[in-house]
Order: sequence, then C-alpha cells, then structure tokens
Amino acid sequence: MAIYAIGDLQGCYKPLLQLLEKLRFDPSADTLWFAGDLVNRGKHSLETLRLVRSLGTAAVAVLGNHDISLIAAFHGLRKPHKSLKALVEAPDYPDLIHWLAQRPVLHVDAGLGYALCHAGISPQWNLATAQACAREIEQQLAAPTSHAWLAQVYGDKPDQWDAHAALFERHRYILNAFTRMRYCRLDGSLEFDAKGNPRDYLPTDISKLTLIPWFLYPQRQPLEVRVVFGHWSTLGYYNDARVIALDTGCVWGGQLTAIRLDTPDPVPHSVACDDYV
Repeated sequence: MAIYAIGDLQGCYKPLLQLLEKLRFDPSADTLWFAGDLVNRGKHSLETLRLVRSLGTAAVAVLGNHDISLIAAFHGLRKPHKSLKALVEAPDYPDLIHWLAQRPVLHVDAGLGYALCHAGISPQWNLATAQACAREIEQQLAAPTSHAWLAQVYGDKPDQWDAHAALFERHRYILNAFTRMRYCRLDGSLEFDAKGNPRDYLPTDISKLTLIPWFLYPQRQPLEVRVVFGHWSTLGYYNDARVIALDTGCVWGGQLTAIRLDTPDPVPHSVACDDYV
C-alpha cells in the first residue's frame, strides 16, 4: 500500500494518467491525496473530475480556490473560465458539483504525520483550531444554503485572524487561508497580491523585508503534522521539515509532481506537462 500526494491538476488529465502509470498506482491498494485545484485552465477538467470522483475512497481531494470558483459558478455567482465549457455542458455537471462541494478543505492523518490543504494553514492557528475552522466552512459548502453562503464569503478582508469576528468575516478569512494564502505581512496579516517566488521579494537590506511566506512566519503556531500544499506554482517544489509544496506549474507548461508520504524520506516523482491552454 502506498500513499501519494499530487500537486495542482487544473484539468491536466493526460499528465495525470502518465503520472499514475509512472507510479504504478493501484486503486485497490494505494491512495492518492490531491492538493486542490482539480479544475480550470487545463484542457480536460471534465475528464479530470470524473476520474478523481471514480476513485472513491482511493482518493482524498481537498478544495482549492479554482474548485470553489467552479461551485460558485454553478450557482450563478461567478462566470466559469472558458476552459470549463465542456464540463459546464456535460450531463453529469450537477452530480460532479454536488460531489465536489462535499470535499474537505483540510485532511489530517495524525498517524501518518501529515495534513493536506490547498494553500496552507494560517500561521496563527494550531492544528485543533485549523481542524475546527475547516469543519465550519465544509459544513457551509455542503449545505443546501451554500449559494447564499458563497455570495457572502468572496473578498480580501479581513486579512487578520479574529476568532470573535462576525460569522461571515470569520468564514471569509478561513476560506482565504485554506485556498488563497501565500504571504504574510510582518504583523501576520495575509497578503493576496504577491504571487511570485519568495526570492523575488527579498530586499538587499533585510530590515526592509515586508512579506514572508506563511510557512516561514516567525510566530507561526507549532503543528503536530507536516503540511502538504499546492497553489504556489512560482514557489515550485519545496520540502523542509514542516511543509511540502507540490504545485510545479503543470498547467503553465511545467510538471505534475507526486510524492510518496508513507516512506521515511519522500522523494518527488514528476512528469512533463503539455496539456495546458
């Protein structure tokens, strides 16, 4: 039995098949962890969603920002990306959206020592807080009233965690932390405009540093698990004692990357990507 985590798919179906063949994936014995953004921009979001759904319990998929946007588009709250035309017109589109809306934003396997999410875990949360926050918004996404909830949770504010904030403000922060976060400011607030590699934001004078990757924030709360995440294609593959980043830019002509988690020293496995728009 093997457990593999895989970075952002974004509708890159053919590279996924190539990667699974390279891994010799056996759905009767192995498990795949998908780091979110199953859809958008790639040529085959429909086939990608159908495949991941068909894997049943052999797949764990957390929601990314593009997945959330697709659910919002289904409810008429956003305009779907042009790459999603085949998906939107498919007869099983409603069933796929219903399945997608039941996915978690955070998956934790304490025994394995890993947590999976799309963008990261707010540096102001410990693991118990992160899990409680995840359950809050997962219940909202899966509820019959998700349309009304989604209409309230888009936006960049608040950018600072406040456990006592009004309901929608708290939920907006939680959703952004799990699906959109990359950088923190020095005060711990989230910054959403910067998307480049951290080296692009390093000043010559360290005293002028204004942005810090969320996982390097000095006051980050300790977690009992290592966080596996995607979302950050310009960061690329990154592996340290506390996190593993797996978005290697498949939809931008980069690679699709997997890493086996149930081994002492996990190493990446990648395939080239030519299935992008």
